[in-house]
Parts: sequence; C-alpha cells; structure tokens
Amino acid sequence: MRRSVWVAFLSAALVVAGSGLIVLTATGAFDQSESSKPSAPAPSVRTKTVAKPPETTAAPTAAATPTQPPTLKRPSRSAATPPPVAISATRYVFPVGGCRADASQSHHDYPASDIFADKGCAFVSPVDGRVDEVTRVDTWNKKTNVGRDRGGLSVSVVGVDGVRYYGSHLSAIGAGIKPGLVVKAGQTLGLTGKTGSAQVTPPHLHFGISWPTPAGHWWIRRGAVPPQTFLNAWHSGRQLSPVSLVGKTRRAYGVDRGCRSYC
Repeated sequence: MRRSVWVAFLSAALVVAGSGLIVLTATGAFDQSESSKPSAPAPSVRTKTVAKPPETTAAPTAAATPTQPPTLKRPSRSAATPPPVAISATRYVFPVGGCRADASQSHHDYPASDIFADKGCAFVSPVDGRVDEVTRVDTWNKKTNVGRDRGGLSVSVVGVDGVRYYGSHLSAIGAGIKPGLVVKAGQTLGLTGKTGSAQVTPPHLHFGISWPTPAGHWWIRRGAVPPQTFLNAWHSGRQLSPVSLVGKTRRAYGVDRGCRSYC
C-alpha cells in the first residue's frame, strides 16, 4: 500500500516539476491551479467568440447592397424618357372658328382649299406669327376676272414655322390687323364672306399655303402646296406641320417667273 502511494507521489512530483501548473487533490484528481487561470486558453476562446458577430452582421449588408443599384437606376431611366412632343412643337389650329366648316378636298387650277362656312364666321390665324399682307378693298370684276383681284378682302400670315398662310373672300377684316402685327394661333383676323370671285359662289374661306415672297406675288400667296392633309389634321385636333412639304415644293417650283394662271 505504501509502495502505491509512493509511486503516485513521485508521478505528481514529476508533473509539478515539469509545468508548475498541476496540484494533487485529496481525491487524487487533477485541477488547474489558481495561478494558472490568467494564461488559460478560456479567455482566448471568448475573444474569438466576440469577433464573430461583426462578420454575421456584415453579411446582410453585403447581401442588401446588390439590391440598391436597380433602385437608384430606375429614376435615371425614367428621367431619360423623352417628354411629350408637344413640349416644343408649333401649335396649329383650324383656320375657321366658331362655326361648322367643311374644307374641300380638291381645288381648281392650283393647290388650295375652299372652306365652306356661313358668312361672318371667324377667320383665325392657324399659327403664331406676323401679318404679312392685307387687302381691304374688293376690286374684283366678273368680266375681267383678274387673278390678283380674285381673293377680294384677304389677310396672309407668315408663321413662326416660316410658312405663309392665306385666307380670302372675307366680309370684314379686324380694325387692328395690319402688316407686321404679331398674332397668336386662334386669333381672329377677319370674318368669312363672299368678296372677290366668291360673289358668285356660296360663302367660303379660300385658304392657301406657300412660302413667303416679296409683296404682290399673289400667284404664290394664293396657294402653292395642297393644304387638305393639314386642314383635316387640324380640324380633328392633331398637330401636323407643312414645313417639310413647303420646302420640298419650293425647290421643285424652281425660278419664279410670275403668274401661271388667271394672269
């Protein structure tokens, strides 16, 4: 019995001498000494445990990051969407207001349209622009039927689009309507009637579209481009510009050598 105790005692002594960390309890079990606790691995384990939460917290942030660019890009795509074309388009209106009016879909001898309406309906500027020429005296004679007199009372406007618009056979012209006056689309220029060659026809507005010319070039002013397509569009409230067709027709017309009909 003593020999067994002696062996145990020697074993314990060797362990203590080697590490200085182990003591023998009364029951023969081995425990850590109080002096060894500060250098024990337990605090090191706790330090690693504390370091893990930031990694776990960062994961949702990293996962959420890819969802942010689509949210930020949507406003950019929306902002890049072109606005309605009407934002900078020239405004056009049908040249007869306040009455029922029917535009002819053809015209004799040269491009124009007769817009049939009751006498006294408003002839309005079809576009923003300035008054070009005004004829306040009806000199038409049925016997001579000279082209320059056929329109009777008339007003022409050069629009901001560079196109000239002409209305004739008027029964009256506004008191302040004169060459150079700035007008707005829809502004009344005169009243429909039966002057000029319309003395022998139902009342109507003769309407012509052309390019601007020096004063007195009535053979261009009365109409050089078929206006029906544009009148039909404006009558239904659609915006359609004659600028392109007027330019093309002017180039095809060539040199202006004067009157070609009703001279």
